[in-house]
Amino acid sequence: MHRPLFILLLLAILYTISISGCTYMKIQQPLDTDYHLTELGTKIGRANQYAVLYLVAWGDAGTKAAADSACIKVIRHADREIFSILFGLYTRVTTVVYGD
Repeated sequence: MHRPLFILLLLAILYTISISGCTYMKIQQPLDTDYHLTELGTKIGRANQYAVLYLVAWGDAGTKAAADSACIKVIRHADREIFSILFGLYTRVTTVVYGD
């Protein structure tokens, strides 16, 4: 294979991987379906869970842990944030709750 063709093929593969969310991904999704009725409240609580190298994971990304972090007694809405690098070699999942 000619060197310029090989480099072009390698760049095409790297570009495809990078735009598909394989090298870096940060998304937020609601954990609710009736968005027009959503009231957020005055407090925001977060709870995280981490994973590294598909070998170890730690943390509590549960709704209760997120509510407890901000002393929220009434949960009005919840979101989930997912942050991932290099095919999930490092991943952070965050539950975000809003309430009073």
